[in-house]
Amino acid sequence: MTSTASGSFYTGNYRNLFKELGYSEEDIQKKLEAAWSELLDGENRIYYPLGDDKGYFLDTGNADARSEGMSYGMMMAVQMNDKEIFDRLWNFSVTYMQHTEGRYKDYFAWHCNPDGTRLSQGPAPDGEEFFAMALLFASHRWGDGPAPYNYSEQAKRILRACLHQGEDGNGGSPMWERANKMIKFVPESLFSDPSYHLPHFYELFAIWADEEDRPFWKEAADASRAYLHLACHPETGLSPEYANYDGTPAEVQRHGDFRHFYSDAYRTAANIGLDWAWFRLDSWQVEQSNRIQRFFRPIEVADYRRYTIDGKPFEEPALHPVGLLATNAMASLAADGPDAAYFVKLFWDTPLRTGERRYYDNCLYLFSLLALSGNYRIYKD
Repeated sequence: MTSTASGSFYTGNYRNLFKELGYSEEDIQKKLEAAWSELLDGENRIYYPLGDDKGYFLDTGNADARSEGMSYGMMMAVQMNDKEIFDRLWNFSVTYMQHTEGRYKDYFAWHCNPDGTRLSQGPAPDGEEFFAMALLFASHRWGDGPAPYNYSEQAKRILRACLHQGEDGNGGSPMWERANKMIKFVPESLFSDPSYHLPHFYELFAIWADEEDRPFWKEAADASRAYLHLACHPETGLSPEYANYDGTPAEVQRHGDFRHFYSDAYRTAANIGLDWAWFRLDSWQVEQSNRIQRFFRPIEVADYRRYTIDGKPFEEPALHPVGLLATNAMASLAADGPDAAYFVKLFWDTPLRTGERRYYDNCLYLFSLLALSGNYRIYKD
């Protein structure tokens, strides 16, 4: 790993890859605003208001609201400077999803009906880390208000639970493995999900979380970067959906086989690209991003499939091909090979997904639009 201190965190500069390829600032801003508007109230919306002060992102393929989507929506809203949507999403989440007692205290039920009734009590850590980061950015961009809009305190409460759950004797488990500093798939599991690893978030938690936990978060950032070296295939760049702490694909689970490159795993390339853009602390990320783009360059989006991590395709098509394209394009934040511009241009020319399965694709699409236009930013104190 290298330390160049030239990422956006240090310089305050954010690359606009669309502008670098000749698109006008006006067209870029229009495209971003149109996509956000479409998600909120267009024909392909995934946001729905609820009552006077709440709203939710709907997983249109499963007809539920998920901690993943709620926290994603909050991150999008703070990046788009849309405080009303942010507060509505947060109010739904804290009212209906967040546990107030027991083994999951301060965690979020991972999915609910649109009316807020819980479908499952258990949490999924990718939601908690996005909730915390979005809340910290909101605190820095807009300032704290009265509870539940005292964003910074709410974020610290979540992060505290992620590391210390169970210490009060409530029978719970932390979301990070204290010994190896790695995020778990769920608190009770003994394996991880490569796409959950967000070292660029942990670098910031190491600044803004409870002081006693800041060294842990810095170590977690380093551990996650090292882990991704193991989880991503050295030739294809593909990673499994679930992986053991040594990076090898996890065993088949009772709810399915997640040893392969499929929907969850798409996010890994985007996360690596954003970590490089923000911090530039691991030069491996450049070649890794080149590697995954080389793998997908000859494949048409319509032909995307499920793959073994060594690149063998299944007959099963990708469930979220537009989302996969979006993450391949976001890898261009780190890639310096001949395919980087190709994926950015292809993504620019691809519209938001329509139809029943649009939720996940279009979340990844909006994040890629933000990142590639230089608008996925760190908001500091």
